[in-house]
Amino acid sequence: MALLQISEPGESPEPHTRRLAVGIDLGTTNSLVATLRNAVPECLPDDEGRTMLPSAVRYAEDDVEVGYTALVHRGDDALNTITSVKRFMGRSVTDLRDESKARYQFTTASGDGKGQLKITTRRGSVSPIEVSAEILRALKVRAEESLGGELYGAVITVPAYFDDAQRQATKDAAQLAGLNVLRLLNEPTAAAVAYGIDKYVDGLDQDAEGCYLIYDLGGGTFDVSILRLTRGVFEVLATAGDTHLGGDDFDEALAKHALDSWQLTRALSPAGQANLLAASRAAKEALTESEAATIKVNWGCGFDSSVDVSRETFFAITQPLVERTLSAVKKSLRDAKLKVDQIDGVVLVGGATRMPHVRAALEAHFGKPPLATMNPDEVVALGAAIQADQLAGNAKPGEQHLLLDVIPLSLGIETMGNLVEKVIPRNSTIPIAKAQEFTTFKDGQTAMAFHVVQGERELVSDCRSLAKFELRGIPPMVAGAARIRVTFQVDADGLLSVSASEVTSGVRAEVAVKPSYGLADGEIASMLQSAFTNANDDMQARALAEARVDAQSLLESMHKAFEEDRALLNDAEHAMLTSQMGYLKQLAQGNDHRAIVRASEDLNRASTEFAGRRMDKAVQRALAGKTLDQIA
Repeated sequence: MALLQISEPGESPEPHTRRLAVGIDLGTTNSLVATLRNAVPECLPDDEGRTMLPSAVRYAEDDVEVGYTALVHRGDDALNTITSVKRFMGRSVTDLRDESKARYQFTTASGDGKGQLKITTRRGSVSPIEVSAEILRALKVRAEESLGGELYGAVITVPAYFDDAQRQATKDAAQLAGLNVLRLLNEPTAAAVAYGIDKYVDGLDQDAEGCYLIYDLGGGTFDVSILRLTRGVFEVLATAGDTHLGGDDFDEALAKHALDSWQLTRALSPAGQANLLAASRAAKEALTESEAATIKVNWGCGFDSSVDVSRETFFAITQPLVERTLSAVKKSLRDAKLKVDQIDGVVLVGGATRMPHVRAALEAHFGKPPLATMNPDEVVALGAAIQADQLAGNAKPGEQHLLLDVIPLSLGIETMGNLVEKVIPRNSTIPIAKAQEFTTFKDGQTAMAFHVVQGERELVSDCRSLAKFELRGIPPMVAGAARIRVTFQVDADGLLSVSASEVTSGVRAEVAVKPSYGLADGEIASMLQSAFTNANDDMQARALAEARVDAQSLLESMHKAFEEDRALLNDAEHAMLTSQMGYLKQLAQGNDHRAIVRASEDLNRASTEFAGRRMDKAVQRALAGKTLDQIA
């Protein structure tokens, strides 16, 4: 008797096989790859049992070295050994901070500092995407050797505050490394997945409902997200953070302290800078367990410098960095409309959360110790592995989890008067699609240009430009008659696409938003702060812009009416309306929006009789030569 293989919905076609899927934490300092074995997530080690792969790539004379072998040459071959490349993803040269510019030699294809960033090495210029691809390729090889087969796909984690360009750059790097990206997953959400399943960790009940704050302080980025966990559903309520704040900044603070104490008169070479940062990082890690540590750097030629640093000193010089993270924590609580006592637990993610004063600050703020039952270096990769296993179709019914992430900044479109019309507000759950209708401004308009922007301010000039495209072939109509439907779609990876179509004719245009570089350092956080600080000014600016647009439209309508029906007015009426139009035009060049509105209303009232005469003339023209029977 023949046997039939049966696969349940959501399972792979052959029940006896599992698709090999992994979760990858592409970190600033270290990267990891994890998978599920016997329903338990675990990070995959290298041949020497080390799960972490330093995010370092060295371009040697005849080879590309990745990880520990590259890190060895950080001091003696600094310009060709690239570390912390995650900070450069999706950015231009003009976006970089001064300390980053001093570390490597940067160029761009465009030559103006605004194109795709390139890092100069002995083997030519390489982009951050190419460097990241080398790290991902090494993790892919490790996974396939460990699992004994070809990978079906991977879930790759990104900071929640990565913008569209940075996410796209990460996806491009994965494609270059030969990886099938199942999903880009926000790092705090991945951590919540790992912590939210009780069979993987003691201390949390899978069936418990509550709100958790994920505090993710990695090597180069900081994220804080608030999630509500409800029986397998992970809903992000709010997110905040800084794409240029992490353990590297604590290292640099220690390095600056050491330089100030040594009072060196000569600028450091790239090799000297790399050695100083390495020594500072080692001292920072030592201070996690010890009360004191020494920063010692050998400059060569028998000359070295050293300085002792106490834990108290380290805490003092880096406390402003901790305060920056707490500011983001407070903001996320406001956005989620939650109070401190409504947070059921604080989950620590990222190796930098091992610093005692970071944990002490969180415990003081929330009145309870943070959750640290899992390795903060591994928790993101473990959560990504769980999600990858589900997306590969390996999870059984009842083991699947719904992840509802959010976007960090509002998305909108430019309208007349340099105004921003927000289509998708920040902290909206993704994936999401929203549409809004717009219309033409001039009679006979057959094309429309669209400018997609990102930010919280009211004026386009205060927001970030994402993309521009045009819709052509609009049937000529009077101003305001066309119906242009603009649709914004953000997928589960947080990537945006925008389309526009004219409803009556069906003509359509669309664009996949893929900027050539990302937001400037800390720009998202500063955009939000700027929006809050300038809210009143923005309202005034928007009101002024709207008043000017309405006045311009009214004036153009009046000029057209004069051209067509001047004969319907006597000289006195024409002079009166012309005077009011001149007054309105003069006011529209000023900054008093209330005066502009009043003048527009006065002109509308004064021209009501003229409008009525024009209407009568149009009706008479339409009825001319027709009998009553024809009209009926």
